Amino acid sequence: MSTTVTTTNDPAASDGPGGPDGPGGPVTLITGGATGIGAATVGRLLAAGHRVAVTGRDQGRLERFAETLGAGPDVMLPVAADTTDYEAVRAAVDATVKEFGRLDGVIANAGFSTHDNLADGDPEQWREMLLVNVLGPAVLVKAALPALTASGGRIVLVGSTAGIKNTPGNMYSVSKSALTSLAENARVLVTGSGVGVTLIAPGRVDTPFWGSHPSGSAPAGPVLTPDHIADAVVWVLGQPAGVEVNSVVVRPSGQVH
Repeated sequence: MSTTVTTTNDPAASDGPGGPDGPGGPVTLITGGATGIGAATVGRLLAAGHRVAVTGRDQGRLERFAETLGAGPDVMLPVAADTTDYEAVRAAVDATVKEFGRLDGVIANAGFSTHDNLADGDPEQWREMLLVNVLGPAVLVKAALPALTASGGRIVLVGSTAGIKNTPGNMYSVSKSALTSLAENARVLVTGSGVGVTLIAPGRVDTPFWGSHPSGSAPAGPVLTPDHIADAVVWVLGQPAGVEVNSVVVRPSGQVH
């Protein structure tokens, strides 16, 4: 695992999730939180004492997910929202603040791959992927910034090693490269305000992400589990005020790219 860390002495920076917590513990909102890395992260956050808002497109599925975790409304808020729709995401942020009184962190986790390339892919599917993988995180940052500025909170963008090491002609790689740029652009925008920004770039992870792959499963070779990435997210959110982890790359041992 590789990391990039900066520190700040900004006196305006308030205690975020890593500092003294508000009543009931820190509050974190995650998109795409009902499956894969998102679901594992929700479980880890709840175990760490966070109150968590979870978004997805299917309210019933989110509520069933909460039931499987045994998470009541005092600690988990399921909110149906299209991550590419600014008004829907802003409403989810507002609902979170109304329910829990604050917002300390957001995690842009929703994303998918078309598993194709520029030669044989479907441009309409690329459009949807780019909206979810790039516009969605940008929309979340915009919607959450006022609340995060008030709390000195953190933004976590879940990217991919595909956004760091190019895959030939692969539009998913393009989308995650854009997300990598978005993380740095957001960091430069908010630095000094007390808000931290982190890109977490996982290598291969064994999740339902691979269900749409032509093989139906992750490529042969070493893979991570969703819990490995969830642990990295919780570690980032747990940093003390004044410490900002800007990038975390997590690969399974043996993955070259």
